Amino acid sequence: MRNNGEWTEARFRSFVTSALRAASRRWPVKFKALKEAFVGRKTNTKTGKLAMHYKCAGCKKSFVASDVQVDHVKPVVDPIKGFLSWDVYVDNLFCELENLQILCKPCHKDKTAEEKLMRKKKV
Repeated sequence: MRNNGEWTEARFRSFVTSALRAASRRWPVKFKALKEAFVGRKTNTKTGKLAMHYKCAGCKKSFVASDVQVDHVKPVVDPIKGFLSWDVYVDNLFCELENLQILCKPCHKDKTAEEKLMRKKKV
């Protein structure tokens, strides 16, 4: 129990995880990954306006910024081993460029679903 017994360990872990994820959105290496995946300014087919496009590491197509996500190649929490420690979690979350890739939302969704399936098989 944490916080004089008001929080369970699960609630505490969720709180800390959320705070760390929020901080990781400003991690400079993520912006380097986006820069490396940048393919140029093209017309956005949805809006007809000029927009920055990025190449998906999965399907190799180009997408506008709102349709891509920065993904950890090696998941922050290993789907087989699960949560190991806060040190491992922080090291994996705030990783170097080699462990980041840009994926379109459908590719990211598929990768996440595979990892989720691996977690379920482990249990």
